[in-house]
Amino acid sequence: MTAPTPRRALLAVALAAAAAATVPGGPASAAEAPRGEPEPGGAPGAETPGAGDTGSAPAAASAGGTVDNRFWYAYAHWRAGTHQGTAALAGDRPGLVIGTPAGRTEYTDPHTGRRSDWEYAAWTSPVHRSTVPGTEAIASWNAHTPAGTWIQVELRATYGSGAATPWYVLGRWASGDGDIRRTSVDGQTDGTSTVWTDTLAVDAPARANGVRITDWQLRLTLHRKPGAAQGPTVWLAGAMVSDVPDRFTVPASAPSGKAHELKVPRYSQEIHTGQYPQYDNGGEAWCSPTSSQMIIEYWGRKPAPEDLAWVDSRYADPQVCHAARSTYDSAYKGCGNWPFNAAYAATYSGLAGVVTRLRSLADLETLVRSGIPAITSQSFRAEELAGAGYGTAGHLMTVIGFTAAGDVVANDPNSPDDLAVRRVYKRREWENVWLRTKRHNAAGKTVTGSGGICYLYVPARPSLAQILALRAVGVL
Repeated sequence: MTAPTPRRALLAVALAAAAAATVPGGPASAAEAPRGEPEPGGAPGAETPGAGDTGSAPAAASAGGTVDNRFWYAYAHWRAGTHQGTAALAGDRPGLVIGTPAGRTEYTDPHTGRRSDWEYAAWTSPVHRSTVPGTEAIASWNAHTPAGTWIQVELRATYGSGAATPWYVLGRWASGDGDIRRTSVDGQTDGTSTVWTDTLAVDAPARANGVRITDWQLRLTLHRKPGAAQGPTVWLAGAMVSDVPDRFTVPASAPSGKAHELKVPRYSQEIHTGQYPQYDNGGEAWCSPTSSQMIIEYWGRKPAPEDLAWVDSRYADPQVCHAARSTYDSAYKGCGNWPFNAAYAATYSGLAGVVTRLRSLADLETLVRSGIPAITSQSFRAEELAGAGYGTAGHLMTVIGFTAAGDVVANDPNSPDDLAVRRVYKRREWENVWLRTKRHNAAGKTVTGSGGICYLYVPARPSLAQILALRAVGVL
C-alpha cells in the first residue's frame, strides 16, 4: 500500500470504447507488503509544458466531487501536447509511437547493473486542470512494448500556490523483463509531496495546511534499441487525482435489491505458496496478480503457451505465476503495484485497464450489472470482516456480484484452493473496510485505508451498457 493513503484503480479500456461511440475509430498471507519509500529518477526529453488541455477526453468527476479522471487515448489526443520525436498513430486503436528519435540516452538498470544505450522520443501531455483539487495522483497507462523497448511515465503537478513539482517518475515499464527490470522509483520528494511507489501524495503536514494538486501533466518517454525498426506503442495514458476525506467509517449505500453474479474464473493465490520466491516470496503475496488474472480470463483472454513455457509443469494454474512475474516491481519487491497490474491486463488483445476510486457499493453494483467485475483494495482486522478468517494490511479481491440483500459476492484469492475462492461478505462490513481512509490495526495504531481504490479492466470497445455504467460512476 502507499504510505500516506493506499492504492489505485481505473479504466483505460472504456476510454477507447467510448471513443468508438463518439469518434470514429512478509505480511499476513493475504496482504500486499506495505510499501517502502521511494528513489530518485528523471528522464531525457523535453520539459516544455503542453499548451492547455486541448484535445483530451472530457474530464469525469466522480465520488461526490472527490475524484477526477483524465486519459488520452484517441488519435486527436495523441496529436495534441508537445512532441519530441514522437508521432500519433491512427487506426482501430490509436496510439503514440516513436517517429524520428529525439536522441540517445544511457540507462543503467539499478536492479541488474546492466548499462545500455537507447534511442528515445518523448511526448508531454497538455496541462490538465483537475476538477477536484487533490491530495493524491495515480497514473495509468496501456502500452505494447516488444522486445528491445520500454517506456517511462512521469507526472508533474502544480499546487494551488502556483508552485510546481519536479517531474516525478511513476514507472519504468516493459511487459517483459529481458531488457530492463520493471520498476517504480523510490526517494522522490520536493518537501511538499512524495512518490510512494505508484502514488504521488501530498505530504501529511502540507495536507493539513490545505495544499492541493490543481493541475498536472504527463510525460511519456519511449525507448528502443538504437537502429531498431519498431518501438513501443502507448494506447492510453492518464491519471486519477483524488481528495477523499479522512474517515474511519463511511455512509451506508442502499442495495439495489436485485441479485446479480458474473461468471468469473476462480484462482487461489495460496496454492502457489513457495513457488517462485523471487517474485515477492511466492503465492502468499500474489493477491493482486491472481485477481488480475481472474478478470483477464473473464474477458476471454489467456497467455499463449509460449508465455507459460518457463513455468514448472507440475504447478497448477501456471497463468497466475505468469501474472506475478509480469506485474513484479523490482523496487517495491512485490506484485502489488496498481498501475503495473492495469498495464499487464492491457497487454492482452482488445483489453484496457485503469486505476481509480469509486464512491460506494452502489457504484460497484452499477458496474457489475453492466457485466464489469472490479478488483478492489481493502485492509482490515480479522474481526472486521466476518467470514474472511484473516486480517490484512492490504489485500486485493475481485467483486463479481451481489446477493438480493446487497451483500458482496467476491472471488477472494486468499483461499486454500480454487473452489473455495468464492465468498459472500456482509455489505456493511465490506463497504466500510474498502472505502475508509483511516483504521486501527491490531496494535491499536491509526493506519491508512484505500479510500475506494479499484482496478477496472474492460474491452477497449465496451458495449453501450458498459459505457453508460462507466459514465455513471465517473470513470468516463
